[in-house]
Amino acid sequence: MRKTIINQAGENTPSFDLDFLDLEHLAQVEFTSECLEHPVESALLLTEDSVSGWQAATAGEQIIRVVFDQPRTIEHIVLMFEERQQSRTQEFVLLWLMDNEDAYHEILRQQYHFSPPNTTCEIEHYEVRLNQLKVLELRIIPEINGGDACATLKQLRLA
Repeated sequence: MRKTIINQAGENTPSFDLDFLDLEHLAQVEFTSECLEHPVESALLLTEDSVSGWQAATAGEQIIRVVFDQPRTIEHIVLMFEERQQSRTQEFVLLWLMDNEDAYHEILRQQYHFSPPNTTCEIEHYEVRLNQLKVLELRIIPEINGGDACATLKQLRLA
């Protein structure tokens, strides 16, 4: 019998054969809060050093907004959330703003239940066609039932 032990889901980040955008040089980021130990760039930059991800400094709904210097076309959005401490049901909403428009358009709204130690990681890959994208906004409600949970984001990648 041939056997191989594999890592459990959530232990490794899946690899995507995509050319992710270098947000550091293409956009600025706006956000509602960040923990000093887990700054927002930890979730956005493409470096190997950015493994800790972002965490809000306060509980409740949080917003991360990527504002592009020049309008872009985006075809892939990859998100990774991780929660290893507490059981909670999170909701997030992705919105986008087209260049020369004032109203945001909702891309999707999704809920996910974290239940450590077994269910600790949510990874989403969305194929989209966002032409003339000026702003991508991520709204996170870390616990839909209220409470003191702080929002986290392990990764946000765009291609």
